[in-house]
Amino acid sequence: MFSGDDLQQLKENEISLDIVEKQIEDFKKGYPFSNILRAAIPDAGISVLDQNEISDKISVYEDALPVKDIVKFVPASGAASRMFKKLFEFLDSDVPEEKIFEDQSDWSVFTFFKNIENFSFYSELAEVYEKNHGVSLPEALLRRDYKSVLKCLLLDEGLAYGQMPKGLLLFHGRGSDLRTPLEEHIVEGVKYAATDQGVKIHFTVSPEHLNKFKAKANDILPKYVDQSIQLSYSIQKPSTDTIAVTLENEPFREKDGRILFRPAGHGALLENLNDIDADIIFLKNIDNVVPDHLKPETIKFKKVIGGVLVDLQDKIFKHLSSLEDKTNFDEQELKHFFITHLGMNISGDLTCDQAIAILNRPIRVCGMVKNQGEAGGGPFWVKSEGNESLQVVESAQVDLTNEDQKKIFQESTHFNPVDVVCGVKNYLGKKFNLLEYRDPSAGFITEKSKDGKNLKAQELPGLWNGGMAYWNTVFVEIPLITFNPVKSVNDLLRPEHQPK
Repeated sequence: MFSGDDLQQLKENEISLDIVEKQIEDFKKGYPFSNILRAAIPDAGISVLDQNEISDKISVYEDALPVKDIVKFVPASGAASRMFKKLFEFLDSDVPEEKIFEDQSDWSVFTFFKNIENFSFYSELAEVYEKNHGVSLPEALLRRDYKSVLKCLLLDEGLAYGQMPKGLLLFHGRGSDLRTPLEEHIVEGVKYAATDQGVKIHFTVSPEHLNKFKAKANDILPKYVDQSIQLSYSIQKPSTDTIAVTLENEPFREKDGRILFRPAGHGALLENLNDIDADIIFLKNIDNVVPDHLKPETIKFKKVIGGVLVDLQDKIFKHLSSLEDKTNFDEQELKHFFITHLGMNISGDLTCDQAIAILNRPIRVCGMVKNQGEAGGGPFWVKSEGNESLQVVESAQVDLTNEDQKKIFQESTHFNPVDVVCGVKNYLGKKFNLLEYRDPSAGFITEKSKDGKNLKAQELPGLWNGGMAYWNTVFVEIPLITFNPVKSVNDLLRPEHQPK
């Protein structure tokens, strides 16, 4: 199946032949579905804290700050092109420009232009447009030169927003106080992740955008000279790319005969996360940011889930210390601890060695918000290897042709907003190898196309679902206001992203 040139390509990408052969086998047999037992709901899988508990967890977290090494980890490699999908479609269409306001033929495009002055990038767009065209932006809008405006916003001839990463677009502010998600994450991190060692924030970025991130950070950081801010970056490793295959499960080849490898989704970032050496790692997506007037709730609940983690770690570490000589083993006490604190129902007998193995794992505390119809993963009780545990499950992991599984999936009341705090060191202070705690069978297979030909692509187990399947997991309800992603450019028009 593989020629000498193929093997050289694998070597260049640092991908082993064994891994590629395993991926092809996975294409042939497919991935098994998760066996969801029931949705995790408030007080039955999702902890709902009262005001006293919230205050207590904040105190626990703040008391731990002087002795903890904390890193804020932000996946930021996503391109902004999908934010502008509808605008690109209009730009490439034959729809007459004057029709936008006459019949509102495309609501997204109509909404964009009707509210264009309310976008934070408006002033920058106006400046570049007038420089390029010799006509003011308001005049161009009066003339209904909408496609020339979009070209100036999206293409290289102007701001090139269509090719930029989300993290470098102007999201918030007016006048001279304009902020990108990159800066909002810095401001947010200062408020809850500052320790005696400073504020450490790590961004995963695409190789082609790395220098742009560094340049923008160099512009931003002088504004925060009173803070010790340490930014670091990494790229998704080429060795995590997965092979693409034809619909007949043969290696998909490009026009030059080389095998096509594709980025393997956010699950590939588990390697990047595994390289971070810290006691506590906060994980949050690049586009989930808000202006300053809405940050207090976000910061408050970051400290809450941080306090839940620290408190749980203390309890687990005490159990592990007492089990070192294996004389203090109490099976029923530990089973009770597992179900009440770790969302894990152990069937059958439990030995001391098994208890130690369960306790001595990475820990994640996941914020959960009430589901408002968002697509994506939710919290469920899952059966695996005879035991019940709490997991984040994506729709692609569920057999929705099975009416019972479909019904359980639809009963979920909450949604995973990717608001996670991770404990990645054991009770002796040694860092876990996170790659040992993922479920390799939790990958995804999707159909794509390249050069007009259909292909099958494979994603690694998702970073916050299969990638953390064998972590100790706790779900905590957090307010919906802490979840404000920007999937479409018009999301920036929502009140949560507008000035107060």
